[in-house]
Amino acid sequence: MVKPDLIQAAQAGDRDALVELLREIEQQVYRTAYYLLNNEQDALDASQEALIRIYTKINTYEEKALFKTWVQRIVTNICIDKFRRNRPSVSIEEHEFVFHAGDNVEAEVLAAYDAEEIRDAIDKLPEHHRTVVVLRYLQDFSYNEIADSLNLPLNTVKSYLFRARQQLQSLLHDFQKGGVRG
Repeated sequence: MVKPDLIQAAQAGDRDALVELLREIEQQVYRTAYYLLNNEQDALDASQEALIRIYTKINTYEEKALFKTWVQRIVTNICIDKFRRNRPSVSIEEHEFVFHAGDNVEAEVLAAYDAEEIRDAIDKLPEHHRTVVVLRYLQDFSYNEIADSLNLPLNTVKSYLFRARQQLQSLLHDFQKGGVRG
């Protein structure tokens, strides 16, 4: 969690504070970009672009939203622009995909499928569903934080996640039967 006084110092023009702030968020920015773009070079490019945008726009941050939400909105928007240009897929390679308890679909996924099948299923989701899945389950964002990050109504986020879980269940069921691959 970034300290509010560090953000305020950066906004006040303290270059050292701004550099420290960027260093603190650098990994989070890269991780989000990598999960969304599934390509190391694209993720590095998007991360760099996001950090530059944060550097130049730090004065536009208002404390109405959490700083991490503001940062995620920037990163996500840059990645969405790259999605539209390149149509890449999301990867969770080398990361454990963890669903939160409370939904039978999620428990079934954890019990029955390996990371490759989950990754393949996520790759097949529509862009907007893939984005909310990454933010919710890989970045551990709350529904409200996702709504703020993507500038969407809360009910839209809930709807996207509901539909994404249904699609994942169907896709993973097909994988289990051996019907869908690559």
